[in-house]
Amino acid sequence: MAKAGAAAQGWYWDPYREHEDRYFSDGRPTDLVRDGARESFDPPPDLPLPAPLVPAASDMRESRGLGDLHRAGETEGDAFSHRRMARDQAISAMVRYGAAR
Repeated sequence: MAKAGAAAQGWYWDPYREHEDRYFSDGRPTDLVRDGARESFDPPPDLPLPAPLVPAASDMRESRGLGDLHRAGETEGDAFSHRRMARDQAISAMVRYGAAR
């Protein structure tokens, strides 16, 4: 569950149960959703959050229970986590400022 007082940032189970996951930016639900490996856009309902937020697996390795695997030569917290953090920041910027289409 999301920490009390912390602004949700990243993928969470969709609390509205319209999709598997919904991306949150600065504590607010965004239009970015995913079902399996497919990402799309669907505006959140104009309703208060119906349930506490539960973080979703941020990529396929985690959702398959493989989040602790690393490429040869990687150390804990290097390339994989940096790519994930960069991806999450890019998604936040796209949500906040609009994606080029």
